[in-house]
Amino acid sequence: IIMRTVRMSGLEFERTEEAGSGVEALEKLQEGAVDVILCDINMPEMNGTELVKKARELPQCSGTKIVMVSTESAQDLIDQILSDGADGYISKPFTPEKFQEKLTPLLN
Repeated sequence: IIMRTVRMSGLEFERTEEAGSGVEALEKLQEGAVDVILCDINMPEMNGTELVKKARELPQCSGTKIVMVSTESAQDLIDQILSDGADGYISKPFTPEKFQEKLTPLLN
């Protein structure tokens, strides 16, 4: 759903990868750098907040933009995620316009 919505936004990425869990995402990040990470707070094996912290510890992810995408909307949780190293937050329901609005400034 996320990738389809991103494609509908008109934003283009040279390559995209998907992970079924936070652990799988971290393994992929350890293999090499990516430009942008879109992840949910609620993921199996390792939640999104923990993934943000772990990704920020990896030297290859120092310039990676991390945007959380979730149904969670409590402001204190969003503030914590941003202070842990996320660069942005998109709450559900997502729209192509919302992805374009949040991601475009991070990609320039």
